[in-house]
Parts: sequence; C-alpha cells; structure tokens
Amino acid sequence: MKLLKCIIQPHRLEEVKDALNDVGIKGMTITEVKGYGRQRGHKEIYRGLEYNIFFLPKIEIEVVLDEPMVDAAVKAVLENARTGHIGDGKIFLMDVHNAIRIRTGEEGPDAL
Repeated sequence: MKLLKCIIQPHRLEEVKDALNDVGIKGMTITEVKGYGRQRGHKEIYRGLEYNIFFLPKIEIEVVLDEPMVDAAVKAVLENARTGHIGDGKIFLMDVHNAIRIRTGEEGPDAL
C-alpha cells in the first residue's frame, strides 16, 4: 500500500477530487494548509504599504491506495492540478505498512 500526499492549489480541489473519484478512490482526507516552495510567497500592497506573504494557502490531499491504483491516481492528480504556473504543488508517495479499520478490525487493503 502507498500513501499519496498531494499539495495543490485550493481552486483545483474539486477537479482533483472528482478525478480521483473517477479512478475508483473511495475516500480521502483533505486539509487546508499554508506553505511556500521555490516562489517564496509573494508581495501584496494594502493601503499603500507593501507586505510579503510567505505562507500561501494550499490544500493537502491524503489517500492510502493499494499498489495497482497508484499510477492511475497520480495521473489523475497531475492532469487536474496542473495549471502550468508556479505553485501548482507537489505529489509525494510513501510506503504504508498496514491499515486497520477501527470499526471492524479489517487489515491491509480490505481496510481501505
């Protein structure tokens, strides 16, 4: 099993969520986060004063997948989160050793 963690722009959430649902993802966790990457934030002017905004709003999506679904899920995120501009985000893949459904005690891919 793999943990797919995606950091995307907030306005791309619905498209990414729908695309993941279309490839068979049954559940996901969404978190509103703030951060910056290479762009190091941006500058805004408010009432004539310039402010540096270092932490930009982003959305973090976490999904635990069985191995055969990983490529389709990554492709769905790439196609639907990409705008072609700086700040589109990142995708991380990590190994998951086990998953346990609390209600039933099911383990492994059955718990997903």
